[in-house]
Amino acid sequence: MDLAARLEELKSGFSRTFWVANTLELFERFAYYGSKAVLAVYIAEGIGLGPTTAGLLAGSVFNTLLYLLPPLAGTVVDRFGFRRSLMACFAIFSFGYLLIGLAGLPAGVPLVQALGGPRSYTLVALVVAAVGGSLIKPSIVGTVARTTEEGTKALGYSIYYTLVNIGGAIGPILAIPVRENLGIAYVLVMSSATTFVLFFATFLFFREPPRPADAAPPKSMAGVLLDMLKVFRNVRFVTFLVIFSGFWMMFWQVFYSLPFYVRDVLKFPRFELIETVDAWTIILVTIPITAFARKLKPIRAMTIGFLLASVSWLVMAAVPNLAVTIAAIMMFALGEGLQSPRYYEYVADLAPKEQVGTYMGFAFLPIAIGTFIAGAIAGPLVERYVEGFKTGAVAHPETMWLWVAGIGFASTALMLLYDRFVAPKAKAV
Repeated sequence: MDLAARLEELKSGFSRTFWVANTLELFERFAYYGSKAVLAVYIAEGIGLGPTTAGLLAGSVFNTLLYLLPPLAGTVVDRFGFRRSLMACFAIFSFGYLLIGLAGLPAGVPLVQALGGPRSYTLVALVVAAVGGSLIKPSIVGTVARTTEEGTKALGYSIYYTLVNIGGAIGPILAIPVRENLGIAYVLVMSSATTFVLFFATFLFFREPPRPADAAPPKSMAGVLLDMLKVFRNVRFVTFLVIFSGFWMMFWQVFYSLPFYVRDVLKFPRFELIETVDAWTIILVTIPITAFARKLKPIRAMTIGFLLASVSWLVMAAVPNLAVTIAAIMMFALGEGLQSPRYYEYVADLAPKEQVGTYMGFAFLPIAIGTFIAGAIAGPLVERYVEGFKTGAVAHPETMWLWVAGIGFASTALMLLYDRFVAPKAKAV
C-alpha cells in the first residue's frame, strides 16, 4: 500500500473530532514538555529557590498533582462533557503557566510579594496549573475512546500515544530559542500563550462526540472515592503499584536532576536537547520493541525493561561524557519501551473482572508516586554532587547516578519477589 492510500485510510477511518482532539493534544504537549524541560532550573535559578525546593515544587507538587487528580477530574469531564472540560483545562492551564512565568519577571514582583514571597507564590501558581492540567487526560483519552470503533480503537490509541511522544520530543526543542533569546521565564509565558490559543481552537473546532446510548450514568465524586477505597483494600495490587513506581523515580530524574548535570558538569548549555533523547528513542523503536515484547511474558518483559533502565544509570556514572550520557538515555528508553505495553496488560490481569476499568485508572498511580519521590531526592542529589562539583568539594559528580541505579535494581528485585511469592496467591483467589 502506497503512502497516499495509507493516508486516505487513516482519514476515512476516524472522525473529524478525533483528529481535532489529537491536534489539540499535540500542541498542548508542546506547551507542557517545553515548560517541563526548564521548570526545575527555572524554579531553582530563575525564581531563586534553589535545587532542593525546585525538585519538591516541580516534582513532588506540580507533577504529582497532574497524575493524582485525573481520576477525580474524570467525574467533571463525565458531567460537563469533553468540550467544556477542554476549554476549562486550557483556560486554567494558561492562567497557571502565566502565574509561574510572572514569578521570574519584574512585572510579577508585586503579585509575588502580595502572596507572601516567591516560595508560597510559586506553590500556588503550580497548584493552579496542575488543576487545569488534570482535565486534559480524561478529556482527550475519552474522546479517542468515543470516536473510535472496535476495529480502529487500537490504531486510535497508537496515534494518541505517538503524538504524546512527539510532544515530548519537540516541546523542549521549541523552548531553547525562547530561553536563549528572551529568557527562561518566557518559556512559561509561551506555554501560557499556546494553551490560551488552544482554548479558542477548542471553542471553534471541537464538537462534542455523541454519548453512547448504553453508556453508564456519570459517577459522582463520592462514587469515585468509594471505588478508590475498594482498590486500596487490595494490598497485593497496591504493593505492586508501589514497587513499580521505582521505574518512574528513575525516569523523572531526566527532568529534575539531569539538566543541572548536563549543563554544569558536562558543559552542554542546551540541556533541553538531552531531555528529548528518551522521547525520540521511544518514537523510533516503538514498533520493533513492541513486537519483541509481545513474545515475552509480562513479568519477564517488565523485568528486562527494569534491568536495562537500571543499567543505563550505571553506564552514565561510569563514563561522564555527553556521548555516553546520550547512549545511556537511549538504553533507558529501550527499557521503557519493553515494559510499558506489558505493564498495562499485567494490571488488567490482576484486576477483578468487574473492576477492570477502575484498576486501569490506578495504573497511573506509580507515575504519581515516582514523581513525588523523584522530586524529593533530585534536589539533594544536585546540591551534593553538582553544586559540590562547582565549588570543588566533589571530584566525581557522576557518582550521583549510582543512587538512581540503586533505586532501579532494588525495584527490580522487589518486583521479582512480588511475582514469585505474592502474585500467584492473588491469581488463585
